[in-house]
Amino acid sequence: MFQDRLQSLLTPALQGAFAQLFGKELDARSIGFQATRPEFEGDVTINVFPFLKLSGKGPEQTAQSIGEHLKTNVSVVERFNVVKGFLNIVIADSYWLAFLKEAGERDILAFAPTGKKVMVEYASPNTNKPLHLGHLRNIFLGYSVSRILQAAGNEVVKVQVINDRGIHICKSMLAWQRFGNGETPASAGVKGDKLVGKYYVEFDKAYKAEIEALVASGSAKEDAEKSAPILLEAQEMLRKWEANDPEVRALWATMNGWCYAGFDATYARAGVDFDRNYYESQTYVLGKADVLEGLKKGVFYEKDGAVWVDNTAEGLDEKVLLRRDGTSVYMTQDIGTAIKRFEEYPGLSKLIYTVGNEQDYHFKVLFIILKKLGFAWADELFHLSYGMVDLPSGKMKSREGTVVDADDLIDEVVSEARRMGEELSKLDDFSEAEKAALYEMIGLAALKYFLLKVDPKKRMLFDPAASIDLQGHTGPFIQYTYARIKSLLRKADGMGTWAHDHMTTSGLLPEERTVIKLLHHFPAVLDESATKLDPSALANHTYELVKAYNSFYQAIPVMKEEDATKRNFRLALSAAVAKAVQKGMWCLGIEVPERM
Repeated sequence: MFQDRLQSLLTPALQGAFAQLFGKELDARSIGFQATRPEFEGDVTINVFPFLKLSGKGPEQTAQSIGEHLKTNVSVVERFNVVKGFLNIVIADSYWLAFLKEAGERDILAFAPTGKKVMVEYASPNTNKPLHLGHLRNIFLGYSVSRILQAAGNEVVKVQVINDRGIHICKSMLAWQRFGNGETPASAGVKGDKLVGKYYVEFDKAYKAEIEALVASGSAKEDAEKSAPILLEAQEMLRKWEANDPEVRALWATMNGWCYAGFDATYARAGVDFDRNYYESQTYVLGKADVLEGLKKGVFYEKDGAVWVDNTAEGLDEKVLLRRDGTSVYMTQDIGTAIKRFEEYPGLSKLIYTVGNEQDYHFKVLFIILKKLGFAWADELFHLSYGMVDLPSGKMKSREGTVVDADDLIDEVVSEARRMGEELSKLDDFSEAEKAALYEMIGLAALKYFLLKVDPKKRMLFDPAASIDLQGHTGPFIQYTYARIKSLLRKADGMGTWAHDHMTTSGLLPEERTVIKLLHHFPAVLDESATKLDPSALANHTYELVKAYNSFYQAIPVMKEEDATKRNFRLALSAAVAKAVQKGMWCLGIEVPERM
């Protein structure tokens, strides 16, 4: 792969150096390459301390001997320096120029097919409320991982589980029956998911009022919470749903339909999609037969009429899988759904669940159970765990109607993009439709990039205003740099002043070398993001590349260069950066504008 190019040149050279200098065989796995620290001269640094037993010499003498051998025998090694036990190697300009030439001729981020099929699950909303900020981190993370895996050569299947059954939707249904007066999304002029969410909040208000009334009449609060009439009625509605009551099922289908349409509208605006939807109303019956089969084989055990699994040997605890009355729990249906997916998608090599870190324990148990059931693919299950997202205003509470609505948040960042664009007044030649499309693109880039640049495991604070800053560590800053390069290339094309020439007759300037080195490292970062299922490395590297390009652009006015060879080289370098940025942002699910 392209990211191993420099390492593949230096590794055998180092092994040859050890054989000639010290008469010893050097294990390639013991060689560690790293970027040279900024305060020292060099491109690649090798720590020689692990080699001292083989060399039989001190660290500086070992590094000096290796450096001299490489400089004499390896054409890409121009010079070197030694700092204690660290060998800093300067790579010749010819190597970087050859790489840039190849980058101009083909997509450096085009990976060979792996032959592997990977399923990524994300979103997984409940049909009692609209999508919120927490969903957006989940959706953008899962979608970006799916694109990164695709870019890394995998076949990817994108799925979601829609949680469309249970007491939560019955609460919304009952509140709509009581207070809705036949209201529909069309009559109310609102998205269907928002209308259903409104009645989930109405249920909670009525439920709390009944609890207060019961407590006031002498009931204990705990008893009141269990015996409030509206809750008992919702529970009865759920029993009717499970018994296939036609009236309840018809209302359930109608209100879920409203939610599905609302979700789809948000997904379309956010630029994400799925290859397959799974519905809990269909999957909740799965897993029971698998658990009973596991009981028969002795994998599980029976206690008090229920079926249990004992995971104490794995450092966890015992967990019920089938209740005494024969009904299943969430774990049961997750077991069945996982098995169904591997049956439906033959050759599936990995299944990734994008779910918040509050479910870490659940997935540990799930994966252990599936392994105990004898499924070899259980080792290829992965929980892509992520931290919660907060706003400066605090934590979200959906039952109280204070959730940070996804649509409203997108509106806010798009509005901020519009305000910024109008202040800068650089879009006079844009039509209103073009402006609207651009603001939408910038706003979504701000939102997606801000959520993706942070390590998924970390809890984070989302600041809508900071996310849109054209001079900050943001998606719009990257978009602006891309648009700047495209403008530069259009100008050069219009003047007919350049050929796509990747060579230069003089040595590389420091700014040029920095940009090329970041381009060179791009495939390795993409590979790392695919391996670790973490878009933040790719997001941050893309930012570092455009930041370095901006420093280059400010220090070296490209179009003012009178030497045509140098000008062509710098234009070719600019084109290569634009190409890499476009692919990197595509992997993050972010569009880049041709003009901005």
